[in-house]
Amino acid sequence: MSPERFSGPPPLLVGVMPGQHPEVLKTAATLAQQLAAPLLCAYVDEASYLVEWDPARSAHRLSLHPDKDDEDIRSVTEGLKSVIGSAVRPGPPTEWTLRTLAGDPARALGRLAAEVNAPMIIVGTAERGWAHRITEALNGSVGDWLSHHQNRPVLVVPFRRPAHEDGSD
Repeated sequence: MSPERFSGPPPLLVGVMPGQHPEVLKTAATLAQQLAAPLLCAYVDEASYLVEWDPARSAHRLSLHPDKDDEDIRSVTEGLKSVIGSAVRPGPPTEWTLRTLAGDPARALGRLAAEVNAPMIIVGTAERGWAHRITEALNGSVGDWLSHHQNRPVLVVPFRRPAHEDGSD
C-alpha cells in the first residue's frame, strides 16, 4: 500500500534499517496503535544517490556502486517487511507500508515527512561501540539533523540494554 492511499490521519514516519534495535519499531508501532494512525516505514539506501525527487512516485536513484544489483535492495526490503510485520502485529491492526529512499538518511526522511505531512518522525539512536561512534562523527546523527531542520516533532528512541549488560547501576 502506498502512503498516498492511507485512510484516516496522516502516517507516523519511522526510519528503519537492517539490524536496527527492535525498540524503534516497537515504540513506533505502539504509538501508531495508540493514536490510531498508520505507520510509514522508510529505509534509506545510503549506497544510492537521489537523481530526481517526484513526490507522486518513487525517488529516482542511481547506485554509487553500479555493479550492485537491485536484487540486493529487494532482499533488504523483503527482510525489513518481515521485521516490520512482526513488530506491528500485536494489538489492534495498524496500517503500514515501507518505502525505499536514496541519499542522505536525514534529508530523505525530511523530504518524505513533508510529502506525506507526517505529524512526527521516529528514529533510533546509534548503537553503542566505537564503529558506530566513528560513523556518527563522520556522517552526523540523523536524529540530531532532523531535530534542527524540521518543523515537526522528532522522537529519538534510545538503544536500551538490560541493566545487567549496561555497566551502570
